[in-house]
Amino acid sequence: IDGKSRDMTAAAAQNARRIGIECLVCLGGGGTQKNALHIQQKGGLPVVTLPKTIDNDVAGTDVTFGYDTALGITTEAIDRLHTTASSHHRMIVCELMGHNAGWLALGAGIAGGADVILIPEIPYDLKCVAEHLLERRRAGKRFSIIALAEGALARAVKRPRARAPGNDSAIAPAAESLASRLARQLQQLANMEVRVTSLGHVQRGGTPSPADRLLYSQLGAKAAELIAHGKFNVMAGIRGGVSVAVSLEKVAGRIKQVPPDHDWIKTARRLGISLGDAAG
Repeated sequence: IDGKSRDMTAAAAQNARRIGIECLVCLGGGGTQKNALHIQQKGGLPVVTLPKTIDNDVAGTDVTFGYDTALGITTEAIDRLHTTASSHHRMIVCELMGHNAGWLALGAGIAGGADVILIPEIPYDLKCVAEHLLERRRAGKRFSIIALAEGALARAVKRPRARAPGNDSAIAPAAESLASRLARQLQQLANMEVRVTSLGHVQRGGTPSPADRLLYSQLGAKAAELIAHGKFNVMAGIRGGVSVAVSLEKVAGRIKQVPPDHDWIKTARRLGISLGDAAG
């Protein structure tokens, strides 16, 4: 309004009450959980949330719905890349979603048989990655596949700051993608032909897997039960296979990343998969 942003949360909550909305049910990832808490705190409107994101990075729940479906899609994509990589003796960098958490790249990388997995939680050393690929070639391996989370970072490299919106003169040409830059650097270091595949939003579509259908049915039923009993301002999450209510204050603004001692990390290392660090 007049070129300025205004918080209309109170007005939105008032309109919701006026048309008879007694509780707002919000499905989504970290941003949704944070905004739902804001609506409750600033607008006084009761809310119940469900965790829905392919990144699987919502705190307070073991898993989010959407993750299993995306995991199946990305695993199949890596499976399919093996054909071209093997027949043409190439390295292929497959860029997957995961800006702050590497659950998708790690899970699909292990399940799909990737040779290198790079995730945000473990800053990678480019030389370690190149050496791993060269060692594979010396061992007679004719190809390699790198599963790259979009938020993975090389060591000693900082994330560029985003420019402030509203200033067209500050808009720079599109920067080289992380996957493209990694492919170019590896091609120089390992002297092998490298190709890039970015799945993009293909990961977010498709038919939900049976596991996801069961999960969102379970959480949806739990949310309905919470509302029926007047228990608001919580997220319906899953812990140990059991649906539970988690306070939104323990969820909003938090990111569930892959722990360094997670068994999937240990599994990858045991399988000889490089995670881009000296340990792998």
